Amino acid sequence: MKITVVAVGKIKEKFFADAVSEYRKRLGRYCKLEILQVADEKTPDGVSEALEKQIKDREGERILSHIRDGEYVFALAIEGKMMSSEEMAQKMERLGVEGRSQVVFVIGGSLGLSEAVIRRADEHLSFSKMTFPHQLMRVILLEQIYRSYRIMTGGPYHK
Repeated sequence: MKITVVAVGKIKEKFFADAVSEYRKRLGRYCKLEILQVADEKTPDGVSEALEKQIKDREGERILSHIRDGEYVFALAIEGKMMSSEEMAQKMERLGVEGRSQVVFVIGGSLGLSEAVIRRADEHLSFSKMTFPHQLMRVILLEQIYRSYRIMTGGPYHK
């Protein structure tokens, strides 16, 4: 299976980059992983609703330019569906059985995702009702993908 993570913004802190690198290495034995970073827009303090929408739309266009027809897309969104690690593993396994060999996870920027990205997604996934920095979310997502593969293969990591 090929898994692509499309994320707005760059990883700036070394400790986040190190964690991403570690999970990329671990996932190498289970899937082909691609991490694509798209540029984030500068968001001024006290941004208006109209400008906020424009910013999300510009970031959304960048995200959508990396998503192809036939790819199964998970948009990470607070209002999405919450799953247990076991449910996530079952979902990933089901996608593989159904022949959905290309899965994309999308992480938005500080303002969230554009309506166009939300509409394109096959599923909306929430990790919590809390808001996380998008750099940390990348690490959390990769850890959960890794955990899913360990669950699918009966590995001890999950226990």
